[in-house]
Amino acid sequence: MLSFRGVNPAGRVDLSVQVGALRLKNPIIVASGTFGYGLEFAHLVDLNRLGAVVSKGLSLKPIEGAPPPRLCETPSGMLNAVGLQNVGVEAFVRDKLPLLRKYNTHLIVNVFGTCQEEYVEVIDRLEEAEGISAYELNISCPNVKKGGMQFGSDPALVSDVVQAARKAAKKRALWVKLMPLVTDIGLIGRTAEAAGADALTVANTFPAMAVDFKTQRSRLGNPTGGLSGPAIKPITLRLVWETCKAVKIPVIGLGGVETVADVLDYVTVGATAVQVGTASFSDPKVSEAIVEGLSRGLSDVKAFTINEIRGKLSQENG
Repeated sequence: MLSFRGVNPAGRVDLSVQVGALRLKNPIIVASGTFGYGLEFAHLVDLNRLGAVVSKGLSLKPIEGAPPPRLCETPSGMLNAVGLQNVGVEAFVRDKLPLLRKYNTHLIVNVFGTCQEEYVEVIDRLEEAEGISAYELNISCPNVKKGGMQFGSDPALVSDVVQAARKAAKKRALWVKLMPLVTDIGLIGRTAEAAGADALTVANTFPAMAVDFKTQRSRLGNPTGGLSGPAIKPITLRLVWETCKAVKIPVIGLGGVETVADVLDYVTVGATAVQVGTASFSDPKVSEAIVEGLSRGLSDVKAFTINEIRGKLSQENG
């Protein structure tokens, strides 16, 4: 194999990416729900080396979450049914945020609610605080005012909740995290973009289940959970590709990212950045390890920047 060390030393590789108005030092972001609030991993990972940290999802009031067991290993993946457990926005602002401000990385706060008004109220409270770079809307939640229909499954609901959040988010960027099981993810992406989203995260976990035939019970505390990990990467890779073709705003790929090669796969189909999720459960330091190897990965394909390979699949095979 040829070495490009003399031509393109790692020190000359620019890993920075632009996600809307945010300049990230590299495209590696740790995903919501897999990294606590960020603080829990700070003794294992140098948070300052990451492109961004996405907090655990925050609701208006504290949520205890689902009954145990909450995690279940599956072939090439993992099921989770955590039930969106969190301390609530007030406790986050009071107890977590002051500590997170000490780190030199972007903090993205994941936000969810059971109705449109709750999304707005959470953002209103966060707007009063300092140290946050952007919000990520989790629109995979059921809308209790619409019979439990998930916000992200219907373009009209997507438009309404994103518009409302956009009006509330006066200070900061707004990312929208899409659900994967929709008829046309390109349409959902365009709808979120038109409603004011600055970037899209593709995608959330896939509804799935695991049972024990001997006990005739679910392997989780709930009947179903969300599937993540390497098993879903080929599916989310296509979803990212479809979304990138449909919108002009940045797309952040999420699903099965464990290695530098996974990152570059997502970038090749158009992603501006990626989120590392399930891999942090098996190796808490994996996100930092990917950052360390990314310069060499670009060097191996004679690239000096992420943008040099971004969307090349679409350009050459479209």
